[in-house]
Amino acid sequence: MKFSSLFSFMVTKNGLFFDLFAEDTANLVEQAKKFNQLFTVKDKNELSSIIRDIRDLEHKGDEITHKIFLELADNFITRFDREDIHALAASIDDIADYINGCASRIQLYGVTEFGKPMEMMSDVLLKQVMEIDSAIRDLRNMRNAQRVRDAIVRINSLENHADDIFDEAIARLFSEQDNAMELIKQKEVLSSLETATDKCEDVANVLESILVKNS
Repeated sequence: MKFSSLFSFMVTKNGLFFDLFAEDTANLVEQAKKFNQLFTVKDKNELSSIIRDIRDLEHKGDEITHKIFLELADNFITRFDREDIHALAASIDDIADYINGCASRIQLYGVTEFGKPMEMMSDVLLKQVMEIDSAIRDLRNMRNAQRVRDAIVRINSLENHADDIFDEAIARLFSEQDNAMELIKQKEVLSSLETATDKCEDVANVLESILVKNS
């Protein structure tokens, strides 16, 4: 294969990675939006429908992640470190898993009282996911590196805000909730939400690693 043909081939292959990541984060945004709807829905059937949609989107994310791993296995030359590509795909997948897991707990435990802290944390999570989506799209062109860095800062700041909401919510839960079973349910959902926001920070860390290595 001529060098020009090889170069063209590798550009196409690396472009495919960016396309798959963009598809993955767009799917994640849709999942986070669906999850955000849970806290305003009153109808039980509608709640179940949204949770099914969240699960379907999580499965779609798994399929995209699998495609990324397959492409990674087939390509020995990549624009970014192979380890970073793998870590980025895995960390995005982790967010989808925890969103789905949190939604499943809501249904499994029969949680009907959500409270303001859950809504606030869900809002924070959605904002983080949207920042990740923007950062991934900007990553295609390293001239946008500063925009990616700005997104990383915002993702980390939002994670700190989520921690504050979580700590205050747990403290209030233990001081005000008399029903032990309800306390456990609420704590489980809040903990899952907090972990999901932590996973967003993991994505930010991988993005930071990519920027440092390619600056």
